[in-house]
Amino acid sequence: MAEEKVVLVDNNDNQIGLMPKMEAHQKGILHRAFSIFIFNSENQILLQKRSSSKYHSGGLWTNTCCSHPRDGEDIIDAAARRLSEEMGIKADLKLAFNFTYRAELENGLIEHEFDHVLIGEFNGLPILNKDEAEDWKWISVEDLRKDIKENEKDYTVWFVIAFDYFYKNFKK
Repeated sequence: MAEEKVVLVDNNDNQIGLMPKMEAHQKGILHRAFSIFIFNSENQILLQKRSSSKYHSGGLWTNTCCSHPRDGEDIIDAAARRLSEEMGIKADLKLAFNFTYRAELENGLIEHEFDHVLIGEFNGLPILNKDEAEDWKWISVEDLRKDIKENEKDYTVWFVIAFDYFYKNFKK
């Protein structure tokens, strides 16, 4: 099986190349990513706890799903594919906002991503891919905001950034 590659982008999300995923995270090269926020009809957000075996940020709480699109893959299509693969969920997704961040992680890796944040609605129970997520929970937006303030270290760096932006600009 070929090594997974990420789509390298400039600051405007224009594709400028491809690179093996691990190399991009070792060198901190800007690449395309997406993060999904799934809400239920009670305006609770579905979080996943990343598998402890993940190559970074294992065991931390984060948004419903996050990953990288493949070369030539539409963001919405990629997000729907990974949402199904990781959480066993099908939902209509729409783009909410984009942001770029750079963060140094444990074991020398660097996240430098142009992140597309998508939102969708789902009322049900996820079916976890245990290689990706080891737990899940529904939580109200207000309770989540409070918990992030009190326990930020329990959450992925990108989720803290994305949730703060969402809270200030989009929350119902």
